[in-house]
Amino acid sequence: MKSLQKIGVMFLPVCLFWGVSGSSSMFAQDIKITIETKPKEVEVVSSADGKEPFTGQRPAVDVAILLDTSNSMDGLINQARSQLWNIVQEFAKAKKSGKTPLLRVSIFEYGNTRLPASEDYLRQVVPLTDDLDKVSEALFALSTSGGDEYCGSVITEAIKRLDWSSEPNAYKAIFIAGNEPFDQGPVDFRTACKGAIEDGVVVNTIHCGNYDAGVRGKWQEGAQLAEGKFLNINQDEKVVHIKTPQDKIIIELNAALNKTYLWYGSQSQRKSYATNQTVQDSNAGSGLSSRAAIKSSSLYRNVGRDLVDTYEEDASVIEQLKEDELPTELQGLTVQERARRISEMSKRRAEIKTKLAEASKQRDAFIAKQQMQQAPSAASATLGDAFSDAIGQQLQQSGFEVGQ
Repeated sequence: MKSLQKIGVMFLPVCLFWGVSGSSSMFAQDIKITIETKPKEVEVVSSADGKEPFTGQRPAVDVAILLDTSNSMDGLINQARSQLWNIVQEFAKAKKSGKTPLLRVSIFEYGNTRLPASEDYLRQVVPLTDDLDKVSEALFALSTSGGDEYCGSVITEAIKRLDWSSEPNAYKAIFIAGNEPFDQGPVDFRTACKGAIEDGVVVNTIHCGNYDAGVRGKWQEGAQLAEGKFLNINQDEKVVHIKTPQDKIIIELNAALNKTYLWYGSQSQRKSYATNQTVQDSNAGSGLSSRAAIKSSSLYRNVGRDLVDTYEEDASVIEQLKEDELPTELQGLTVQERARRISEMSKRRAEIKTKLAEASKQRDAFIAKQQMQQAPSAASATLGDAFSDAIGQQLQQSGFEVGQ
């Protein structure tokens, strides 16, 4: 066939629409189009997406979870507790430039009449932290009461109080869940949501109730204003953890993994770190396998608390610590002996994590097969489902690659 004569090259502005539960965000992008004659053929070559390449050690992911803790929200709190580790797993699937993210999570509660009216019945429970045990501990300490739910106020405070990442293309998101109208309180939710997205923070709204009530209650509008996703769940749906053949070995490996931690600090701090790790294992209940899967990943990190994790980032820590701040088993040793012990423990931990990750992968495959045989309805959607529905797409828009 004879080659076709090219008659021109044009640059056309093309509008791409990202649909978010009835909302849309518009992005302009130049696309090079080459048009040929006989027959008409179009070759489309996309231009660069404009995102700055990531060059840091770990790409940033900051997530603030804003939970309604008024009287009717016991089910929501229970879902947050039991599905925390499943939610974190969504981020464990993501990579940017081949690197897993540094995940920090914050918790706010609002709508609880035990909190001061002068502060709009809201409280920062946990600041942005990579200490996931602390996040779990905070969730299990929440209780419901009241109340008056002011979504605009709690969104504004989350934006103002938290030390959000300044990294270009970091994924920064608020997930706010509740059941009362979104427009209650002294702070206009429209101002709050617009302010959030101006600071690069997406606001996802999770209405506890049916879709139409969420639309009428302005939950959809809030998400649209902050380029987030509007979702609705049944907060009273019981979370069922599927039992798998791999659970037994995962639990055994998790116990072995705990023994590789070399907690440091004051004696009370060391005891607190170790105790909280085992308490949160216990709190995970039938979801312990999901928690253990996260503990086998780089998202579960204890820099500043555990010598193995800290030594990987700063080897000088073993020279800087006072003798009584060291783990008991490292006290009385020379710096060289400490380094050798830490390296041995690091190797042991890596071996356990490898086995744990493989068992978790087999467990995930088993669960996926079981879930294919089920047909969940929209009425059975839970908090974990809402997070899963939003996270993958939004991470990709922040330059992450998301695996299965």
